[in-house]
Amino acid sequence: MRLRSRCLALGALAAGLLSTLGATLPAPPAGAAAPHVPRTGFETSHGARWTSGPEERDFLAAVDRATPRVRIDRIGATRQGRPMRLVRIGAPAPERPRDVRRGNSVLLVCSQHGDEPSGREACLTTIRDLAYTSDPAILRFLARTSVLVVPTANPDGRAADTRGNADGTDINRDHLALATAEARAMAAAIRDYRPDTIYDLHEYDPTAPYYQKDLLSLWPRNLNTADAVHRESRALSRDFVEPAVHEAGFTTGVYGIWTDPETGDPVKQVAGDGQERILRNTAGVKGSVGLLVETRIAAPAASGRGDSRPTALADAGTADPAFTRRRRVNTQLAALKGAFTFLDVHRGRIEAATATARLAGYADRGPVLLGGADNEPPTDDQILADPPCAYRLDATRFAQVRKVLALHGVTWRRDAAGGAVVPLRQPLRPLVPLLLDRRASYHLTVATPVRYCRDVIGGNT
Repeated sequence: MRLRSRCLALGALAAGLLSTLGATLPAPPAGAAAPHVPRTGFETSHGARWTSGPEERDFLAAVDRATPRVRIDRIGATRQGRPMRLVRIGAPAPERPRDVRRGNSVLLVCSQHGDEPSGREACLTTIRDLAYTSDPAILRFLARTSVLVVPTANPDGRAADTRGNADGTDINRDHLALATAEARAMAAAIRDYRPDTIYDLHEYDPTAPYYQKDLLSLWPRNLNTADAVHRESRALSRDFVEPAVHEAGFTTGVYGIWTDPETGDPVKQVAGDGQERILRNTAGVKGSVGLLVETRIAAPAASGRGDSRPTALADAGTADPAFTRRRRVNTQLAALKGAFTFLDVHRGRIEAATATARLAGYADRGPVLLGGADNEPPTDDQILADPPCAYRLDATRFAQVRKVLALHGVTWRRDAAGGAVVPLRQPLRPLVPLLLDRRASYHLTVATPVRYCRDVIGGNT
């Protein structure tokens, strides 16, 4: 509990994150007018409905005008023309990507699945609360930590209340191929800002008996995640997010583990593997601390063990659906409280872990794993024990994948025939075989392994 006690240094921030009905603001001087505080549609309706797209636009514009701590960029557009926005928060807001890269940073990705809106609401109120607070502890935090937020990562899906985007594609299975405009926008942001931590907010429907917790979380399981990054990701989940959620009165568990509804004991893994195309795993492969959080959409079912609490919550949600919506958002805010405390307490450890992971690629040593997870050893054919030093793409295949490689930030060297050689000696070394090796599960194309690379150096041309 010693780590959790450090949360007191961010007490005002915690209060702001746990409030869905107003910002945490200092009291105005006697006789002064209270500041106009923008509210989301969710807040003004007391949870009766979710914030609409136009309301989000107006809300963010009002916050942007109110303070130099916030800058808002349009980083892309969906197939139906809705904007993808990136909010930059700091004290003051960082002006350029290099300003973010110089210090500690976190990227919040909110509602990749359009029918999972509670994370989006938590992100919007968090943006506002950070923008308006005058608490010295929070300002010190923001002076050293850049907070990046994609408030609606799937605008078309949110408008339609669908999991996928306008094409029906699950964006959270597209962080390698980048076939969707939404994933391309996020990949470019990750490439340019290189966030130290990527925090991905989701929800789940507990109709199956797999999970019965208020919040589930999971770190990168992909085996190409550097050891220190993996440790920090687990610490984020277990030492900060879970205690903060418990302190707020909610229950937690590990995403992907089927638990017995009668006893609460783990039974088997049903999801949450090491697929590199899922954002929490992509984060780890790219050298960022990562975490997926999932709040429960429906009220908990009765446990069958004499516990009246789930039944009371279900009854309250039936009588007032807004009650369950508020509960979902409050659960997300409690988890965010823990995440922000982690960013403050583990600042040095996070920066050391991510910097070391990215620099390790220049050494070009060690195996690359094409499968398995941190709880599932890879098979022999999933281990590149002696990876090639590069992959060669002919002109046709290079033309097909060049834009995707560039969005990821992968470097290459052009050859005389119009193709390219992609060396493994680069910060994204673990990613290269996952994109180009024929044995990788989700490869973009099949490139030719190169074994002798004395002259394969340099970057994009």
